Amino acid sequence: MSSTSSAPNPYAVARQQFERAVIHLDDIPANFIEYLRHPKRELTVNFPVKMDDGSLRMFTGYRVHYNNVLGPTKGGIRYHPDVTLDEMRALAMWMTWKCSLMNIPYGGAKGGVVVDPHQLSLAELERLTRRYATDISILMNPSNDVPAPDVGTNPQIMAWIMDTYSMHFGAFQAAVVTGKPVEVGGSLGRNEATGRGVMLTAREALRQVGIPVQGARIAVQGFGNVGSIAARTAHEMGCKVIAATDVKGGAYNRNGLDVPALIEHAQRTGSVVNFPGSDWIDNASVLELECEVLIPAALENQITKDNAARVKARIVAEGANGPTTDDADVILDNNGVFVIPDILCNGGGVTVSYFEWVQDLQYFFWSEEEIWQRLERTMINAFNEVARMTKQRNISMRTAAQALAIRRVAKATMIRGIYP
Repeated sequence: MSSTSSAPNPYAVARQQFERAVIHLDDIPANFIEYLRHPKRELTVNFPVKMDDGSLRMFTGYRVHYNNVLGPTKGGIRYHPDVTLDEMRALAMWMTWKCSLMNIPYGGAKGGVVVDPHQLSLAELERLTRRYATDISILMNPSNDVPAPDVGTNPQIMAWIMDTYSMHFGAFQAAVVTGKPVEVGGSLGRNEATGRGVMLTAREALRQVGIPVQGARIAVQGFGNVGSIAARTAHEMGCKVIAATDVKGGAYNRNGLDVPALIEHAQRTGSVVNFPGSDWIDNASVLELECEVLIPAALENQITKDNAARVKARIVAEGANGPTTDDADVILDNNGVFVIPDILCNGGGVTVSYFEWVQDLQYFFWSEEEIWQRLERTMINAFNEVARMTKQRNISMRTAAQALAIRRVAKATMIRGIYP
């Protein structure tokens, strides 16, 4: 599931999607479209970390702000060996459209460090996190840039970032990051939000294409936070999860997997592999299973021109960011596959991140029931808006989602004006 040198450049993919969408924005002047083609600012940091053996090791990190017209920039921090500046640009661009589409007052950002976090001790990981947070703190604050977890990071890492920023600021600043543990200002439901949102949109898509939710077959690529929660939510909805994979391989049973037991097995052993009552399946094969809903919830560039024609799912629900390449999009569309684009499908995470930020700013926290009600309302409203534009313009869900989101950012830019 890792990217390779032959994989499409994610920023090129994001730009191609942008160009396809803005064709449908004939009410937006060309000079404002040109403005939205470019990231606002990009920061590269090279910093030393003291390792447990006393040596120093250099690391490179990034933070990209794509656009902040609608509000503070919002976007995750990724720890992964394949992190690149172009990947950060693409993810920040997608975050801009995602926040706009969800109709929450954020711009888009993304950050990352080139590192395999599994190769570091907990103490080394904390030192790396605090040094990276210090170096990007020239951009980061609750009113300007609010990071969150992404691939390779977690609530503990967010707590370290929040604590580091608070120590520099001289006062507790919970709202500077989201995805924190509840004990230090995190929101109930945040860890489950992205995966839950994936299945909320998948449920609406199943209804739209006339497939019963009960018994619908689900295949999940990637069994981390997003994939495992999506699988659990699908199970709770009465769907049949037939396959799940992670970096080590996967588990398949055409009659359905016992998802709660699978999650327990993965937590205990570190993988879904060798789950009792399942057959082995790899990450490539899971994409080609016969099923109603395929959930790619790993990394970008998983469905490409080389395998898109073999995708048999009726619906592709993009739990990951950018899992489908531009060429693959065309093939899926021609084959009648209903694609729920990432900026809509996995928008639950940033939506509940917004709820967390609002709660932190108010020092007033909501119940989990309130969180789920607000999340479901937001996700369904966004899905219906995209579906309406898809029908009106006879375009794909991805193009409709991007067009809607880009128009909101462009309109806000036009209203605010260009400074000075």
